[in-house]
Amino acid sequence: MTRTVRPSRPLAEQERPPRLDLISDYPRFWAGVEPDRDAVIFGPSRWSYRDLADQVDSYARALLAAGVHPGDRVATLSPPHPDYYVTFLATASIGAIWVGLNPRYQRRELDYVLGDATPALVFTRERVGDRDFRTDLDALSEAHPGVRRWVRLDGSGEHADSQTRFLERGASVSDTQLASIHAAVSTDAPCLIVYTSGTTGQPKGALISHHGLIRVARVQHGIWPVSPLRVVNNLPINHIGCVGDITCDTLVPGGAIIFQEQFEPGGMLELIEREGATLLGHVPTALEYLARHPRFDQTDFSRMQLIIWSGAAAPVTLIERLRSKCADMASAYGMTETVGSVTFTFDSDEMAVLAGSIGWPVDEYEMRIAGSDGTALPPGETGELQVRGDFLTLGYWNRPDATRDLFTADGWLHTGDLGTIGPDGTYRLLGRLKEMFKSGGYNVYPREIETVLESHPDVAMAAVLGVADPTFQEVGHAFVLVHPGRSPTPEALEQFCRESLANYKVPKRFIVATDFPMLPIGKIDKQALRASQT
Repeated sequence: MTRTVRPSRPLAEQERPPRLDLISDYPRFWAGVEPDRDAVIFGPSRWSYRDLADQVDSYARALLAAGVHPGDRVATLSPPHPDYYVTFLATASIGAIWVGLNPRYQRRELDYVLGDATPALVFTRERVGDRDFRTDLDALSEAHPGVRRWVRLDGSGEHADSQTRFLERGASVSDTQLASIHAAVSTDAPCLIVYTSGTTGQPKGALISHHGLIRVARVQHGIWPVSPLRVVNNLPINHIGCVGDITCDTLVPGGAIIFQEQFEPGGMLELIEREGATLLGHVPTALEYLARHPRFDQTDFSRMQLIIWSGAAAPVTLIERLRSKCADMASAYGMTETVGSVTFTFDSDEMAVLAGSIGWPVDEYEMRIAGSDGTALPPGETGELQVRGDFLTLGYWNRPDATRDLFTADGWLHTGDLGTIGPDGTYRLLGRLKEMFKSGGYNVYPREIETVLESHPDVAMAAVLGVADPTFQEVGHAFVLVHPGRSPTPEALEQFCRESLANYKVPKRFIVATDFPMLPIGKIDKQALRASQT
């Protein structure tokens, strides 16, 4: 099958970043190659790779002095900030397992994750933005006596160490002790737990290994070898998009992370220009807000080499807007349980590929579309997208039954996404298996309808849900986010759909909006949309 790609080829294995044992080995490696190279940028602060490596070792010593052992969990409550980066890498370097806590979590959500992960130590901020966490943290420390130490990164409380006092205790750990602990950590050991969003129940913690993070980062850089690599990271630290897709995929090839504590379009555009970002990676909704911002047209993107989106399909109008700033763009597909992206569009110019597919799989990963009986389906047939490989999640923390259900007997991971393979070999998503609905006996795939709506000139994004109906069993309700200044009527949108879709696929209701409820990662919150209609 012919692929529509640019002449540039993926990097060969020997051209990719080195394959080290631990994700936490990379700061010291790059410090040995180019010690003064930018590693971390946060406001006026600049850390070189030498600085980052020293910080990681300092925190690792302090963790050992605090009694953290291999296999223990260490949690961090923080926005995307250098503190998050260091606590993650230091935890991983001594064989412990790191857990990110989102500052948007309410006390109930923090209580759940702490109770499930049972960390030995928790790093916290007392204040993030306008929110003061001190009362919540004092209550949580009382509720979770199993947490042996709380460390306040920006203060100290009755039940907590200050950051300074915590680090001072690490001086008692010698270089020999640190090296001995480090050498005993296996590349296959877990270093990270990422809790899924839990839209259909309590969140589950996906357990991820050093090897998984390193492998997907090396593969991705082989496909998109941006150099120098400078990336803005403003994703929540409890999400694989932050820890894997941005952090580790930038660290492994020795790039620089430009931290922004919270996604704010104007501020992100300023960082892109001021710090010379060379790669922009985000979910389509965030890119839509960037493209809508008044200063988008004036922002200097001259050093930008590639724009990537994942997590959802991007509308044609958004792609065309982004292309005015950067000729090279691509999309990818992955999920928490795949650790990183597993399909790529290989910088294709074809709009049908960029907007209508998730690209091609790569030789390093096994992928298939499977039927309900578990057999691989040929191109054109609809089934579940499944992935197999040694880089995938190790399973769900404390969930043996859920782990068993996640994989087939022969090791294929159930993504829960419906898809098909096109004539050109691209994989195309039709929606979540649980989002598909039946209308009058026909299968309806929301993503197909959303794609049609997003081709309307007035529409920026669309979300379609199946809603119970006494006559047809289920019918579609379409939520439509319009471009500023546009106001298509529901009747016009219905007629537009009828020109491209069979009648049973045409939504029975159209809700036009100028804003959408969003999940913390920037995806459309379909559960909130559904709740808004009850």
